[in-house]
Amino acid sequence: MFKEPNAQAIQKARNPRVWQGVCVCLFLALVVLAVFGQTAHFEFVNYDDDLNVYENPAVEKGLSAHMVGWAFSHAQVFNWIPLTTLSHALDCQLFGLHAGGHHLVNVFWHAANAALLFLVLRQMTGSLWRSAFVAALFAIHPLRAESVAWVSERKDVLSAFFFLLTIGAYVRYVRKRCGSQYLVVVLFFALGLLAKGMLVTLPLLLLLLDYWPLGRMKGTHPPSLKRWRTGMAESGEQRSPGVPFWGLVKEKIPLLALSAGACLAAALVPGLIITDAQRIPVFERIGNALVSYVVYLRQMVFPAGLALCYPTAPNGPVKWEVCLAFGLLGAISTLVVVCRKKRPYLLAGWLWYLGMLLPVIGIIQISSGTAHADRYTYLPGIGLALAGTWAVGDWSAGWKYRRVVLGALMMAAIGALVVCAHIQTSYWRDNQSLWTRALARTSGNSMAHNNLGYALYRKGELDKAVTHYRQALEIQPGYPQALNNLGIALRQMGELDDAIQQYRKALQSQPDYAEAHYNLGIALFAKGDTEEAIAQYRQALLTAPENAKAHNNLGIALALKGNMEEAIQQYRKALQSQPDYAEAHYNLGNAFVTCDKLDEAIAQYRQALELNPPYAEAHFNLGNALAKKGQLNQAMAQLRQALAINPRFVAARNNLGVALLQNGQVEEAAAQYRQVLEAAPENVEALNNLAWLLATTSQPSLRNAAEAVALAAKANQLSGGGNPMMLRTLAEAYAKEGSFALASATARRALELAVEEKNQTLAATLQKEINLYEAATPGSR
Repeated sequence: MFKEPNAQAIQKARNPRVWQGVCVCLFLALVVLAVFGQTAHFEFVNYDDDLNVYENPAVEKGLSAHMVGWAFSHAQVFNWIPLTTLSHALDCQLFGLHAGGHHLVNVFWHAANAALLFLVLRQMTGSLWRSAFVAALFAIHPLRAESVAWVSERKDVLSAFFFLLTIGAYVRYVRKRCGSQYLVVVLFFALGLLAKGMLVTLPLLLLLLDYWPLGRMKGTHPPSLKRWRTGMAESGEQRSPGVPFWGLVKEKIPLLALSAGACLAAALVPGLIITDAQRIPVFERIGNALVSYVVYLRQMVFPAGLALCYPTAPNGPVKWEVCLAFGLLGAISTLVVVCRKKRPYLLAGWLWYLGMLLPVIGIIQISSGTAHADRYTYLPGIGLALAGTWAVGDWSAGWKYRRVVLGALMMAAIGALVVCAHIQTSYWRDNQSLWTRALARTSGNSMAHNNLGYALYRKGELDKAVTHYRQALEIQPGYPQALNNLGIALRQMGELDDAIQQYRKALQSQPDYAEAHYNLGIALFAKGDTEEAIAQYRQALLTAPENAKAHNNLGIALALKGNMEEAIQQYRKALQSQPDYAEAHYNLGNAFVTCDKLDEAIAQYRQALELNPPYAEAHFNLGNALAKKGQLNQAMAQLRQALAINPRFVAARNNLGVALLQNGQVEEAAAQYRQVLEAAPENVEALNNLAWLLATTSQPSLRNAAEAVALAAKANQLSGGGNPMMLRTLAEAYAKEGSFALASATARRALELAVEEKNQTLAATLQKEINLYEAATPGSR
């Protein structure tokens, strides 16, 4: 039965403040979509997106119980972010590797964060329009482009969602003082840390919110709050005397324990904290941190010249910049402390900004070449927006037409930021645009040169790619990634020796660089140095044991050396890491053929073709294996498939001729051989096969002894005259022509070679044929 809503629910639904809140949230969602909706047509970028998503076999498979375990036990690009990793896996399950879907998920989370920030600020302060403006600044500031338009920065937008939920839950806990509500705070905080460890300062931020706007700290006197649930200002409300500072700290101990655990987990992740020769001296790091704080301030007010990465100065920032930054930060800090009683929001916003940036400001070095980054302002910038918005609101309290003037200024600011943010986001549409922009806005940017070079390499513009790699190395001579990428381009251009030299230089700079070991192995294998190639593949696998390509290539090299047992093991390991690796299935099939395990080989070829149906080589080898099993019709079908994919596949056409001949389809077999010889006139196998067919066929219309002699003689000449099978064909052609003396002499030479090769079956056949030739009778009828 329909139940009528109670009067309280009706009144709440009709409350204009509720509808105002809904409208603000819709507006925020629309402006986020206006700025960042364009990313639906953007590509992945070649900066961490490959490692996080499109070249990560574990993530590409989508969500599963195994994936959950993998996410919690593996770091992603030097970050332990299991929740973020799982979100990427879910995207792959939903959208595959269509980049637009991944981008739109980032946009969704950012829009949710903007709306949630508004609701949380309004809940804490009771101010509708100030909270709305702070949320709008957060939503569409150009500094947000890096966090939203970059798929790999999912950790920003996802961790921010739980960050804001944690604050909202904390505000409800403060008002209700309920233990279960505190557990919700702990849960949301834990989830946020699993998305990005930068949230470790959140317990200290909650202490700051206790000071303002919550007014819980003993001795603070915040202005009375407007409670949006009732829509009424409680001007005469009585406040509690407050909680002593150490009492508030004690309350945060469970959260501080989570922060300590996250810090420990981060410290244990190899490569996150720079500790090797690339570590910058401590005073340079402190100087860079001071300058970066001021740079972020400038970018918040005047967001011009933004780029993906800002390289560190070779010897750190110049001294006058450090001194100026120190003086400016000191002056602002002094000012907000002096004004703390009348304007506590200044101190709260300023400390929010300073404190949240602390983990990424560079004092603890987490990057070897980046001075600062736009993405680091995603949450710290809220503090500046909060302080600035409340300051302007109080400063303009006596203005005439205050609402009209502030409303116009607010809309003008939002409009300008929408335009600027839309333009800044557009640079993320593809790699070339992104890195060209970075080079235009920064100097000495070796990372941008390297990544632009790689983008050009992927487009086939090798000369331009090499130019940018070399420019990157002029700036940073030992840059291992640029050296490795230069080696790849040079190898593609056929300059193997130079490529090997670049790989070795990369390994001098970074001895555990798995990709350089792997690429050096490829180059050495191409040069024929199989032993050292094997050693390099093994080195690559010491650092990256789940590198399926390295396992596969090691298997190929071992098979070439005749070590089939270990080759099979390596192919199996490749398939353990990447079960959908078609080439590894194909190579495993080849290894089984060598070991005369035809059934196992056929199964592997079929799996390779399930994963990659237009795999001509797999069709070809499957056809050969089926032919060996005597399944000629199936063999011919596979060989025809190979030819349908690649009509110039000479070996497939020749083997199809063999199968047709075995199946009694002599005319079509002859036609296939002739097509082979049209494409490859010196194909020894086709020359020999067609010569044998013309000499031995029972069909008068096809028999042609003279042509058979010519073809067999050419095959024998091209093979060097030392192949007993070629000599046997030539002997039979001579016999069919009636030249029995030549036939007998040629067959005797073939017999000698067969005996030397210990091919007893062929030797016995040749002896019988010699007897026939000496009796002036052809050997085969």
